[in-house]
Amino acid sequence: SVPGGLGDTQFSFRLRQAGGQRTAHYEDPGEYNREAPLTLQRESAHFFGYVYFRQVKDSSVKRGYFQKSLVLVSRLPYVNLFQSLLQLIAPEYFEKLEPCLEAVCNEIDQWPPPVPGQTLNLPVMGVVIQVRIPSRVDKPGSSPVKQFNQENLLPAPLVLPSIHELDLFRCFQPVLIHIQMLWELMLLGEPIVVMAPSPTVSSEMVLALTSCLAPLRYCCDYRPYFTIHDTEFREYTTRTQAPPNIVVGVTNPFFIKTLQHWPHILRVGELRMSGDLPKQVKVKKPAKLKTLDTKPGIYTSYKTFLHKDKTLIKRLLKGMQRKRPSEVQSALLRRHLLELTQSFIIPLEHYIASLMPLQRAITPWKNPPQIRPFRQEDFMKTLEHAGPQLTCVLKGDWLGLYRRFFRSPNFDGWYRQRHRDMTQKLEALHLEAICEADIVAWMKDKSEVEIVDLVLKLREKLVRARCQHLPVKEETLQRVALYIQTIIASLPEDLQAVLHHH
Repeated sequence: SVPGGLGDTQFSFRLRQAGGQRTAHYEDPGEYNREAPLTLQRESAHFFGYVYFRQVKDSSVKRGYFQKSLVLVSRLPYVNLFQSLLQLIAPEYFEKLEPCLEAVCNEIDQWPPPVPGQTLNLPVMGVVIQVRIPSRVDKPGSSPVKQFNQENLLPAPLVLPSIHELDLFRCFQPVLIHIQMLWELMLLGEPIVVMAPSPTVSSEMVLALTSCLAPLRYCCDYRPYFTIHDTEFREYTTRTQAPPNIVVGVTNPFFIKTLQHWPHILRVGELRMSGDLPKQVKVKKPAKLKTLDTKPGIYTSYKTFLHKDKTLIKRLLKGMQRKRPSEVQSALLRRHLLELTQSFIIPLEHYIASLMPLQRAITPWKNPPQIRPFRQEDFMKTLEHAGPQLTCVLKGDWLGLYRRFFRSPNFDGWYRQRHRDMTQKLEALHLEAICEADIVAWMKDKSEVEIVDLVLKLREKLVRARCQHLPVKEETLQRVALYIQTIIASLPEDLQAVLHHH
């Protein structure tokens, strides 16, 4: 970075995992990912880097500065937890170096795994950090449960109100009046460059943007802080193809030149927490993005589908005049974005649920029926009676927004996830149906080939249920295992031997 005695700075980045094995070899993320909110799942193809950087004048060093970073690498997007952890460790590390890190790593090795829904006490360097890991069944928008199980912890724990939520209000301050537009751009997975004065502002703005679709998962790529040394640099700056679906945060003025062909560029100044509303950036045509002295603003020719929500902005402005605390303002903003996303997603959820086969169509000895295909036109017809207008006051071209959403990676990601959930639900219902069935009656008039075939199929189902952690009761699985044994026992010995061998 440019010398100038930055002091201590914190920021984060995200990087692609290089080739080789994509799965974590040491633990199955399946169990955690099934219980965790979609937005907090463990990533399989990317790592997050959380950085604490110190730069101070030091005449004993040849360059005249002490410069060092401590970086924590994880597959989990727990930005608050890991940045708080670094605030404890890094200053000690810069003074005592390796021995201090070794002690810290030993402590972290003893930490329990993150289990969604649980409150964890994490001891490190004489402090106990207390956090609750959010769960998929939490009511969206509810604040984390206040913890009572202080288990006589000495010293009193450092309680983090959230492991991942940013101060949204502070991040979005300069762009509040465009929050609607930014939400739409994120929903549609549009390519956005955030040009910021520092890695901190860059990474916070990118993370704030990617979090504004919750509970919908943002399925495109994002880089909270991107530099010219990143391996994807050539890929993102080439002009021969359209920019990828990605939000990238940069600080190097060089990018203004190399990325000026991108469709949406958000230029922000230093984030300040002053009493009055910082100057709201203007929306300008991309052609205005000329030189290095570009003023803060959103450079885009995008026209929003929905109209601005003036009441929200008025409430936030009033809050600033009354010096309302930032976390209250953030909660208002987060609730507004949550309601907006829910209004958009609920009709899609209703429609996809209607594609599930009826329960009575699931019979034990036939493969479960298929989920019906998602037909965009059929969905559009449902909007007349059950569209977003039921839950959202915002007017505008909702249909146009859905049509454009269908072409985005976010729709694809949402649909695959829902389809996977429904397929697993069908599998589970089918196993339940098998358990209810009278297997002995079924076997009466069946040939040995058919019976062996059934054993193999049931076995495969059992393995799949266990591997994919299907939503099936343990007793159901045990009954199916017992069934398999009963069937094998009824067969001639030579076949029994073959099946046991299998």
